[in-house]
Amino acid sequence: MKTAAFALVAICLLLASHTAAQSCYEQAKEVKPDLPADVRHEYSLKLELAGRDFVISPTADNAIWYARRKGYLGHYKDAIEALTISIEKFPNDARMYRHRGHRYITLRCFDDAIKDFEKAAKLIKGKPDEVEPDGLPNAKNIPTSTLQSNIWYHLGLAYYLKGDYKNAQKAYNECQLVSKNNDMKAATTYWQYMTLRRAGRRGDAVKVLNRFKTDIEVIENTDYLNLLKLNKGEVKAEDLLKTIQGEANTLGSASLGYGIGNYFLYNGDTEKALTVFKKITEGNQWASFGYIAAEREFQ
Repeated sequence: MKTAAFALVAICLLLASHTAAQSCYEQAKEVKPDLPADVRHEYSLKLELAGRDFVISPTADNAIWYARRKGYLGHYKDAIEALTISIEKFPNDARMYRHRGHRYITLRCFDDAIKDFEKAAKLIKGKPDEVEPDGLPNAKNIPTSTLQSNIWYHLGLAYYLKGDYKNAQKAYNECQLVSKNNDMKAATTYWQYMTLRRAGRRGDAVKVLNRFKTDIEVIENTDYLNLLKLNKGEVKAEDLLKTIQGEANTLGSASLGYGIGNYFLYNGDTEKALTVFKKITEGNQWASFGYIAAEREFQ
């Protein structure tokens, strides 16, 4: 009996050791997006074409698009694996780390994401910026971000999600330097403001907010512009909430919802804030940054 007991303990320890040795993304759960049938068909077709292009011409561009197309369908782990393999061939291409870092955030592997974005930041140092093509084009089909702004923006986000507001603020400072259009300025300014508020630096946050003029037009970052207006007192939280109330008492926009929840939190209404965060996590936007941030409020 003792021998059997010792053997059982040994097996349990071996299994525990194996689990601990697994990487974060291997252990992470993966929730597929709830896509309409026609959209899923379109994304699947584009993935097939991207795979064909990569086989015919295994360039860095084709490798990145193949991984991006996997991600749009919710195959986040496959996307990470594809980029990991491509990094062996293109170890000095910052784009590889930028896109893999994004998918690490999706899977809640924040430490891995930070490593990738820090690596990407080193690789772009002293180099000219470049517009990053959109995989899911906006209404005007005009890309609003660049490689460098995306690296710093997502690095700031990864630090924010870990609760490391000091390093998040440093990343957003860098992001401001390469945010050249209204959409990117609105997104960067809002996350920078939110980071400073969560760090207890209200005075610095107000300075950031006051420098931003909201009488501008944006192409796709309307949520962030509205949140900046909210914190400037130009719109009301309850009115914004009404615009995104979804079915089953969830919220139609996790990004806008999270910002409204934070607004309540900043102003001392923790109960309202947690109610909003809970509604977000009961929705179906598992991969969105607003959902991930709301989820972190309960961990």
